[in-house]
Amino acid sequence: MTGRPITEDELQAYVDGAIEGQRTAEVVAYLAKHPDVGQRIGAYAEQRILLRQALQSIADEPVPPELNLTRLLHERSTARRWRSGIAWRAAAAAALLSIGGAGGWALHGPMERPQSGIAALADEAADSYAVYAPDLGRPVEIKASDQAQLVKWASSRLERPVAVPNLSAAGFELIGGRVVPTPHGPAALYMFDNGQGVRLVMLTRKMALDRDAPMREGTSGSISSVSWSRDGLGYSLVGPLAASVLHPIADAARRQFSNVS
Repeated sequence: MTGRPITEDELQAYVDGAIEGQRTAEVVAYLAKHPDVGQRIGAYAEQRILLRQALQSIADEPVPPELNLTRLLHERSTARRWRSGIAWRAAAAAALLSIGGAGGWALHGPMERPQSGIAALADEAADSYAVYAPDLGRPVEIKASDQAQLVKWASSRLERPVAVPNLSAAGFELIGGRVVPTPHGPAALYMFDNGQGVRLVMLTRKMALDRDAPMREGTSGSISSVSWSRDGLGYSLVGPLAASVLHPIADAARRQFSNVS
């Protein structure tokens, strides 16, 4: 721990997944000690997800014809042959501005969120972590003491047997879970805590693609994930740990799930 006070800018960076390293654990510990702040930051994270989902349809729209890069370059090239002096320089400036706008459209593709498969599951798990993990008031719907009820509920909604992994060997105890919506149907969310304010979330849902996928690590800002699937059921374990630390914990969970059918 650095001992430095947590600033509002760092809390906002935590919501955006833009804070890294040891500072992440310090922010998580701070939120654990300040429930009112944790509730506020959890609300911010939920608003961020809702906003991103609301704008997703716009991001999926085709590039407008007037911003087509080839068309713009052709038009500017034609204009250059007919203009000179001050008029030419004005046209060039306009072309640069237009190309900049088109460049933004051209680059938006690689920045889109994955829509399917293991990568999409990892994103959904990270979103769920951002919404529920900082919530110190009601992070889960069903507590660990009612684990059987949680498993029954999740199995019913996913229409197949599911199980909660035991991560106690890694120092994380189940505090409960809930069923959450995803673009690919309901998912079971299990939350774990190490007693020091560090929480992990596992998200499980049925997979239409990547039905049997090997383990894959991912990192988004301060959050790491390890995701995989087996027999059409996907799993993604996320938390504010380095992927190299999270992976052995995911390995232990996968070994336990191998007995679930």
